[in-house]
Amino acid sequence: MLPPILAHLRIPVVASPMFIVSGPELVIAQCKAGIVGSFPALNAREKDGEPPLLDAWLTRIAEELDRHNQANPDRPAAPFAVNQIVHRSNARLERDIEICHRHKVPVWITSLGARPEVNAAAHDCGGIALHDVINDTFARKAIEKGADGLIAVAAGAGGHAGVQSPFALVQEIRAWFDGPLLLSGSIATGRAVLAAQVMGADLAYIGSPFIATPEANAPADYKQMIVDSGAQDIVNSNLFTGVHGNYLAASIRNAGLDPAALETADPSKMDFGAAKAWSKIWGAGQGIGAVHEVTPAAQMIDRLATEYAAAKQAVQAL
Repeated sequence: MLPPILAHLRIPVVASPMFIVSGPELVIAQCKAGIVGSFPALNAREKDGEPPLLDAWLTRIAEELDRHNQANPDRPAAPFAVNQIVHRSNARLERDIEICHRHKVPVWITSLGARPEVNAAAHDCGGIALHDVINDTFARKAIEKGADGLIAVAAGAGGHAGVQSPFALVQEIRAWFDGPLLLSGSIATGRAVLAAQVMGADLAYIGSPFIATPEANAPADYKQMIVDSGAQDIVNSNLFTGVHGNYLAASIRNAGLDPAALETADPSKMDFGAAKAWSKIWGAGQGIGAVHEVTPAAQMIDRLATEYAAAKQAVQAL
Protein backbone atom coordinates (compact mmCIF):
# COMPACT_ATOMS: atom_id res chain seq x y z
CA MET A 1 0.00 0.00 0.00
CA LEU A 2 1.23 3.47 -0.86
CA PRO A 3 1.75 6.01 1.92
CA PRO A 4 -0.93 8.75 1.89
CA ILE A 5 1.49 11.31 0.46
CA LEU A 6 1.79 9.28 -2.76
CA ALA A 7 -1.71 7.82 -2.91
CA HIS A 8 -3.63 10.71 -4.46
CA LEU A 9 -1.63 11.81 -7.47
CA ARG A 10 -3.38 12.72 -10.71
CA ILE A 11 -1.52 9.87 -12.40
CA PRO A 12 0.90 7.44 -10.74
CA VAL A 13 4.07 9.29 -11.73
CA VAL A 14 7.08 10.73 -9.94
CA ALA A 15 9.34 12.98 -12.01
CA SER A 16 12.93 11.94 -11.53
CA PRO A 17 15.56 14.45 -10.37
CA MET A 18 17.90 15.32 -13.22
CA PHE A 19 21.37 16.78 -12.72
CA ILE A 20 21.44 20.48 -13.68
CA VAL A 21 18.12 20.14 -15.57
CA SER A 22 15.68 19.98 -12.63
CA GLY A 23 15.07 23.20 -10.74
CA PRO A 24 12.23 25.12 -9.08
CA GLU A 25 10.49 26.07 -12.35
CA LEU A 26 10.20 22.47 -13.50
CA VAL A 27 9.33 21.09 -10.06
CA ILE A 28 6.57 23.65 -9.51
CA ALA A 29 5.07 22.97 -12.95
CA GLN A 30 5.13 19.21 -12.38
CA CYS A 31 3.55 19.43 -8.93
CA LYS A 32 0.83 21.84 -10.09
CA ALA A 33 -0.02 19.42 -12.90
CA GLY A 34 -0.51 16.58 -10.43
CA ILE A 35 2.70 14.52 -10.31
CA VAL A 36 5.57 14.54 -7.84
CA GLY A 37 8.26 16.95 -9.00
CA SER A 38 11.83 16.55 -7.81
CA PHE A 39 15.33 17.99 -8.06
CA PRO A 40 18.81 17.03 -6.82
CA ALA A 41 19.93 19.11 -3.84
CA LEU A 42 23.29 19.56 -5.58
CA ASN A 43 21.60 21.49 -8.39
CA ALA A 44 21.24 24.43 -6.00
CA ARG A 45 24.77 25.83 -6.23
CA GLU A 46 25.46 29.21 -4.67
CA LYS A 47 28.62 31.24 -5.10
CA ASP A 48 31.17 31.38 -2.30
CA GLY A 49 29.99 33.62 0.51
CA GLU A 50 26.34 33.55 -0.52
CA PRO A 51 23.58 31.96 1.60
CA PRO A 52 22.59 28.38 0.65
CA LEU A 53 20.60 28.44 -2.57
CA LEU A 54 18.88 25.21 -1.52
CA ASP A 55 17.22 27.14 1.30
CA ALA A 56 15.86 29.70 -1.16
CA TRP A 57 14.67 27.06 -3.61
CA LEU A 58 12.73 25.15 -0.96
CA THR A 59 11.12 28.35 0.30
CA ARG A 60 10.07 29.31 -3.22
CA ILE A 61 8.66 25.88 -4.05
CA ALA A 62 6.68 25.64 -0.82
CA GLU A 63 5.26 29.17 -1.15
CA GLU A 64 4.24 28.78 -4.80
CA LEU A 65 2.59 25.42 -4.21
CA ASP A 66 0.77 26.82 -1.17
CA ARG A 67 -0.58 29.71 -3.27
CA HIS A 68 -1.70 27.22 -5.91
CA ASN A 69 -3.48 25.10 -3.33
CA GLN A 70 -5.30 28.09 -1.86
CA ALA A 71 -6.46 29.16 -5.31
CA ASN A 72 -7.31 25.62 -6.45
CA PRO A 73 -8.69 23.64 -3.50
CA ASP A 74 -10.35 21.18 -5.89
CA ARG A 75 -7.04 20.23 -7.55
CA PRO A 76 -4.19 20.67 -5.05
CA ALA A 77 -0.58 20.30 -6.11
CA ALA A 78 1.26 17.03 -5.69
CA PRO A 79 4.09 16.89 -3.12
CA PHE A 80 7.68 17.56 -4.15
CA ALA A 81 10.86 15.59 -3.57
CA VAL A 82 14.54 16.36 -3.08
CA ASN A 83 17.28 13.97 -4.15
CA GLN A 84 20.36 13.53 -1.98
CA ILE A 85 23.50 11.99 -3.48
CA VAL A 86 24.64 9.85 -0.56
CA HIS A 87 28.23 9.38 -1.64
CA ARG A 88 31.45 10.21 0.15
CA SER A 89 32.38 12.81 -2.51
CA ASN A 90 29.30 14.90 -1.63
CA ALA A 91 30.81 17.33 0.88
CA ARG A 92 27.48 19.16 1.21
CA LEU A 93 25.42 16.20 2.35
CA GLU A 94 25.16 17.03 6.06
CA ARG A 95 24.36 20.68 5.35
CA ASP A 96 21.73 19.78 2.78
CA ILE A 97 20.14 17.22 5.09
CA GLU A 98 19.78 19.89 7.78
CA ILE A 99 18.16 22.30 5.32
CA CYS A 100 15.72 19.69 4.01
CA HIS A 101 14.85 18.64 7.55
CA ARG A 102 14.18 22.25 8.53
CA HIS A 103 11.91 22.74 5.53
CA LYS A 104 10.13 19.45 6.23
CA VAL A 105 10.65 18.12 2.72
CA PRO A 106 7.86 15.55 2.20
CA VAL A 107 9.67 13.08 -0.08
CA TRP A 108 13.40 12.29 0.11
CA ILE A 109 15.10 10.40 -2.72
CA THR A 110 18.54 8.96 -2.02
CA SER A 111 21.09 7.72 -4.53
CA LEU A 112 24.49 6.03 -4.56
CA GLY A 113 24.50 4.76 -1.02
CA ALA A 114 21.97 3.85 1.66
CA ARG A 115 22.49 5.75 4.93
CA PRO A 116 20.30 5.16 8.02
CA GLU A 117 20.86 8.71 9.28
CA VAL A 118 19.43 10.20 6.09
CA ASN A 119 16.32 8.04 6.34
CA ALA A 120 16.02 8.97 10.01
CA ALA A 121 16.18 12.68 9.16
CA ALA A 122 13.40 12.23 6.60
CA HIS A 123 11.21 10.41 9.11
CA ASP A 124 11.92 12.93 11.86
CA CYS A 125 10.42 15.76 9.83
CA GLY A 126 7.41 13.73 8.68
CA GLY A 127 8.76 12.72 5.28
CA ILE A 128 9.29 9.43 3.51
CA ALA A 129 12.52 8.09 2.03
CA LEU A 130 12.81 6.39 -1.35
CA HIS A 131 16.09 4.85 -2.46
CA ASP A 132 17.04 4.11 -6.05
CA VAL A 133 18.57 0.71 -6.78
CA ILE A 134 19.79 -1.21 -9.81
CA ASN A 135 19.53 -4.75 -8.44
CA ASP A 136 17.93 -6.85 -5.74
CA THR A 137 21.01 -6.85 -3.48
CA PHE A 138 21.03 -3.06 -3.22
CA ALA A 139 17.26 -3.10 -2.72
CA ARG A 140 17.53 -5.35 0.32
CA LYS A 141 20.29 -3.21 1.83
CA ALA A 142 18.22 -0.04 1.38
CA ILE A 143 15.22 -1.46 3.20
CA GLU A 144 17.43 -2.87 5.96
CA LYS A 145 18.80 0.64 6.50
CA GLY A 146 15.40 2.24 6.85
CA ALA A 147 14.19 3.31 3.41
CA ASP A 148 10.40 3.34 3.05
CA GLY A 149 10.32 2.54 -0.64
CA LEU A 150 12.43 1.66 -3.64
CA ILE A 151 13.03 3.06 -7.11
CA ALA A 152 13.96 0.22 -9.44
CA VAL A 153 16.27 1.75 -12.05
CA ALA A 154 16.16 -0.66 -14.95
CA ALA A 155 17.92 -0.83 -18.30
CA GLY A 156 17.24 2.13 -20.57
CA ALA A 157 16.87 4.75 -17.84
CA GLY A 158 18.51 8.12 -18.27
CA GLY A 159 21.54 9.10 -16.22
CA HIS A 160 22.88 6.39 -13.91
CA ALA A 161 20.99 3.44 -15.32
CA GLY A 162 20.89 -0.19 -14.36
CA VAL A 163 21.42 -3.02 -16.80
CA GLN A 164 18.64 -5.41 -15.77
CA SER A 165 15.34 -5.85 -17.56
CA PRO A 166 12.46 -4.17 -15.71
CA PHE A 167 10.65 -7.53 -15.75
CA ALA A 168 13.50 -9.21 -13.89
CA LEU A 169 14.18 -6.35 -11.49
CA VAL A 170 10.58 -5.77 -10.42
CA GLN A 171 9.93 -9.51 -10.19
CA GLU A 172 12.84 -10.11 -7.81
CA ILE A 173 12.02 -7.14 -5.58
CA ARG A 174 8.31 -7.96 -5.40
CA ALA A 175 9.13 -11.50 -4.29
CA TRP A 176 9.91 -10.12 -0.81
CA PHE A 177 8.95 -6.42 -0.69
CA ASP A 178 5.34 -5.19 -0.68
CA GLY A 179 6.07 -1.53 0.05
CA PRO A 180 6.20 1.45 -2.32
CA LEU A 181 7.97 0.51 -5.55
CA LEU A 182 8.70 2.88 -8.42
CA LEU A 183 10.02 1.81 -11.82
CA SER A 184 12.45 3.80 -13.96
CA GLY A 185 13.61 3.01 -17.47
CA SER A 186 12.33 4.22 -20.86
CA ILE A 187 8.91 5.29 -19.54
CA ALA A 188 7.65 8.16 -21.70
CA THR A 189 3.99 7.43 -22.44
CA GLY A 190 0.83 6.84 -20.45
CA ARG A 191 0.70 3.29 -21.79
CA ALA A 192 4.17 2.68 -20.34
CA VAL A 193 3.02 4.06 -16.97
CA LEU A 194 0.21 1.50 -16.91
CA ALA A 195 2.61 -1.23 -18.01
CA ALA A 196 4.85 -0.44 -15.03
CA GLN A 197 1.88 -0.96 -12.71
CA VAL A 198 0.80 -4.18 -14.41
CA MET A 199 4.36 -5.43 -13.98
CA GLY A 200 4.13 -4.84 -10.21
CA ALA A 201 5.34 -1.29 -9.60
CA ASP A 202 3.14 1.27 -7.86
CA LEU A 203 4.42 4.32 -9.69
CA ALA A 204 6.38 5.23 -12.80
CA TYR A 205 9.55 7.32 -12.50
CA ILE A 206 9.97 9.61 -15.53
CA GLY A 207 12.85 11.95 -16.32
CA SER A 208 14.16 12.38 -19.86
CA PRO A 209 10.93 13.56 -21.54
CA PHE A 210 10.85 16.54 -19.18
CA ILE A 211 14.17 17.78 -20.55
CA ALA A 212 12.19 18.87 -23.63
CA THR A 213 10.11 21.43 -21.70
CA PRO A 214 10.46 25.21 -21.41
CA GLU A 215 10.75 24.87 -17.63
CA ALA A 216 13.79 22.59 -17.77
CA ASN A 217 17.15 24.19 -17.01
CA ALA A 218 18.77 22.86 -20.18
CA PRO A 219 20.28 24.51 -23.26
CA ALA A 220 17.99 24.78 -26.27
CA ASP A 221 20.32 22.43 -28.18
CA TYR A 222 19.91 19.78 -25.48
CA LYS A 223 16.12 20.01 -25.65
CA GLN A 224 16.14 19.77 -29.43
CA MET A 225 18.51 16.80 -29.29
CA ILE A 226 15.97 14.99 -27.13
CA VAL A 227 13.30 15.69 -29.75
CA ASP A 228 15.53 14.57 -32.62
CA SER A 229 16.87 11.39 -31.00
CA GLY A 230 15.65 7.88 -30.29
CA ALA A 231 16.76 4.75 -28.47
CA GLN A 232 19.45 4.05 -31.05
CA ASP A 233 21.09 7.37 -30.19
CA ILE A 234 21.78 6.45 -26.55
CA VAL A 235 25.24 5.31 -25.42
CA ASN A 236 26.01 3.62 -22.10
CA SER A 237 29.36 4.55 -20.51
CA ASN A 238 31.03 5.11 -17.13
CA LEU A 239 33.70 7.43 -18.53
CA PHE A 240 32.11 10.68 -17.43
CA THR A 241 31.26 9.96 -13.78
CA GLY A 242 32.75 6.59 -12.91
CA VAL A 243 29.27 5.08 -12.83
CA HIS A 244 27.60 3.63 -15.91
CA GLY A 245 25.00 5.93 -17.38
CA ASN A 246 23.10 6.59 -20.59
CA TYR A 247 24.04 9.59 -22.72
CA LEU A 248 23.15 11.15 -26.06
CA ALA A 249 25.66 10.05 -28.68
CA ALA A 250 25.43 13.40 -30.48
CA SER A 251 26.55 15.28 -27.37
CA ILE A 252 29.53 12.94 -27.03
CA ARG A 253 30.50 13.61 -30.64
CA ASN A 254 30.10 17.36 -30.07
CA ALA A 255 32.65 17.05 -27.25
CA GLY A 256 35.16 15.60 -29.70
CA LEU A 257 34.83 11.97 -28.60
CA ASP A 258 33.86 8.85 -30.49
CA PRO A 259 30.77 7.28 -28.85
CA ALA A 260 31.83 3.89 -30.18
CA ALA A 261 35.33 4.04 -28.67
CA LEU A 262 34.97 5.46 -25.16
CA GLU A 263 37.46 4.56 -22.47
CA THR A 264 36.49 2.94 -19.18
CA ALA A 265 36.76 5.04 -16.03
CA ASP A 266 37.87 4.04 -12.54
CA PRO A 267 34.72 3.98 -10.34
CA SER A 268 36.80 4.98 -7.30
CA LYS A 269 37.44 8.35 -8.95
CA MET A 270 33.83 9.43 -9.17
CA ASP A 271 33.20 12.88 -7.75
CA PHE A 272 29.81 14.54 -7.41
CA GLY A 273 31.21 17.74 -5.98
CA ALA A 274 31.57 19.36 -9.38
CA ALA A 275 29.66 19.30 -12.65
CA LYS A 276 32.76 18.60 -14.76
CA ALA A 277 31.95 16.83 -18.03
CA TRP A 278 28.26 16.47 -17.21
CA SER A 279 27.53 20.02 -18.37
CA LYS A 280 28.62 19.12 -21.90
CA ILE A 281 27.81 15.40 -22.07
CA TRP A 282 24.04 15.15 -21.96
CA GLY A 283 22.19 12.26 -20.35
CA ALA A 284 18.96 10.72 -21.61
CA GLY A 285 17.04 7.47 -21.44
CA GLN A 286 15.98 5.19 -24.26
CA GLY A 287 12.34 6.28 -24.13
CA ILE A 288 12.91 9.64 -25.80
CA GLY A 289 11.62 8.37 -29.15
CA ALA A 290 8.16 9.27 -27.79
CA VAL A 291 9.13 12.96 -27.48
CA HIS A 292 8.34 14.87 -30.69
CA GLU A 293 8.46 18.52 -29.65
CA VAL A 294 9.38 20.86 -26.83
CA THR A 295 6.19 21.33 -24.82
CA PRO A 296 5.31 22.81 -21.40
CA ALA A 297 5.49 20.32 -18.54
CA ALA A 298 1.76 20.66 -17.82
CA GLN A 299 0.94 19.85 -21.45
CA MET A 300 3.20 16.81 -21.34
CA ILE A 301 1.51 15.60 -18.16
CA ASP A 302 -1.91 16.15 -19.79
CA ARG A 303 -0.77 13.87 -22.62
CA LEU A 304 0.45 11.23 -20.18
CA ALA A 305 -2.87 11.36 -18.31
CA THR A 306 -4.90 11.00 -21.51
CA GLU A 307 -2.75 8.11 -22.73
CA TYR A 308 -2.90 6.43 -19.31
CA ALA A 309 -6.70 6.57 -19.21
CA ALA A 310 -6.96 5.25 -22.78
CA ALA A 311 -4.55 2.40 -22.00
CA LYS A 312 -6.62 1.37 -18.96
CA GLN A 313 -9.76 1.28 -21.08
CA ALA A 314 -8.02 -0.78 -23.74
CA VAL A 315 -6.78 -3.31 -21.19
CA GLN A 316 -10.22 -3.60 -19.60
CA ALA A 317 -11.69 -4.34 -23.04
CA LEU A 318 -9.37 -7.32 -23.63
